[in-house]
Amino acid sequence: MPALAVVGTQWGDEGKGKMIDYLAKQADVVVRAAGGNNAGHTVVMGGKKYALKLIPSGVLNPQALNIIGNGVVFDVKGFFDEVDHLKADGLPMDKIYVSDRAHLVLPYHKVLDGLYEAARGAEDIGTTKKGIGPAYMDKVERSGLRVCDMKNPDRFAEKLGAQIDRKNEQIVKLFGGEPLDKEAVIAEYVELAKRLEPYIADTGVIVYGVIKAGKKVLFEGAQGTMLDIDLGTYPFVTSSHPTSGGFTSGAGVGSNVISQVLGIVKAYTTRVGKGPFVTELFDATGERIREVGHEYGTVTGRARRCGWLDAVVLKYAARVNGLTGIALMLLDVLSEFETLKICYAYDHNGKIIENFPADLDLVAECKPVYKELKGWQCDISGCRSYDDLPEEAKNYIKEIETLTGVPVKSISVGPDRDQTMIRQEIF
Repeated sequence: MPALAVVGTQWGDEGKGKMIDYLAKQADVVVRAAGGNNAGHTVVMGGKKYALKLIPSGVLNPQALNIIGNGVVFDVKGFFDEVDHLKADGLPMDKIYVSDRAHLVLPYHKVLDGLYEAARGAEDIGTTKKGIGPAYMDKVERSGLRVCDMKNPDRFAEKLGAQIDRKNEQIVKLFGGEPLDKEAVIAEYVELAKRLEPYIADTGVIVYGVIKAGKKVLFEGAQGTMLDIDLGTYPFVTSSHPTSGGFTSGAGVGSNVISQVLGIVKAYTTRVGKGPFVTELFDATGERIREVGHEYGTVTGRARRCGWLDAVVLKYAARVNGLTGIALMLLDVLSEFETLKICYAYDHNGKIIENFPADLDLVAECKPVYKELKGWQCDISGCRSYDDLPEEAKNYIKEIETLTGVPVKSISVGPDRDQTMIRQEIF
């Protein structure tokens, strides 16, 4: 069964959008199965940048179907914002389907997201305030509204009204906030429901059918392994499962359909928001990586924290995702440094730790144990094959393979499609 899952191996922002776009050219179906529009992919095609948040990257392939699965929390307003922008760029929007089982992100989720975050004070998580966490809270509490509810406007209006009453009570009584205008929200979302109707489908049936037919299916990851609600740096995580295990439940198919898992690895490490980051750099080197790598969030514009490559994190990601290959991204960003460092273990008060711990207080006390490698100090953005790379760059790649036990199947040396070297067949 030719199904490939693409996952982020760090804290997101690894460059998944470019690799997914590259692979989407070969796919019959591209599936987004977790998260919401708090995560984004930046894809460059023909010199133009596309910032995709909910819509799968297969939208840039005119032949591909694009599926937003049941594991996604779906912001219908955000969806149509993307649709309208992409239509304005001349892209067809007739091959997108949204799962009727996906839960909705609604205006009160966004309001509550901001209020919860403000109430945490200094203990805030660093949420994007897109309403993702509160939408998943309703889902788990079994009070959420789903896309299928929108298919019956009268019943949807009734359910939505009841939820607004409930949430307004929380907004006003718990936080002293301003209540939502119930009638205005209902009127707006009933109209959005009518517009959404052509996109709604039982997407699990579609995905299962194309897999059984032997077609190529690409499961598109959002965010990264270290943001997984169970496996990440909790509580500084997202509210879903951006690891490989989240794809099958979030798409409505069995776990045996995925034959390969490609881990997207940034050649250094970044993260947005709070939480311990063992290899973080607070000096001119960290600032230089940020500027050369343009390390600012696709959705938020926030500056990302930058540091040397953390192979303890990569080994963890390889294990929990079952990686069969690595796509190494942004290798060109490291081109100007005389010496490069890779963290292969942590030092906690003299004790060497090789596996990523659950206890973040312990992680915060760890120091990186580095292996130093000689840099290549030349421009590699024009390299088009592995053989074109300088020996120092090849040594860096080999060290990643040695530490993770996973082959590096592709290498990216720039943002354009032709700046990707394929060493081994991926899809």
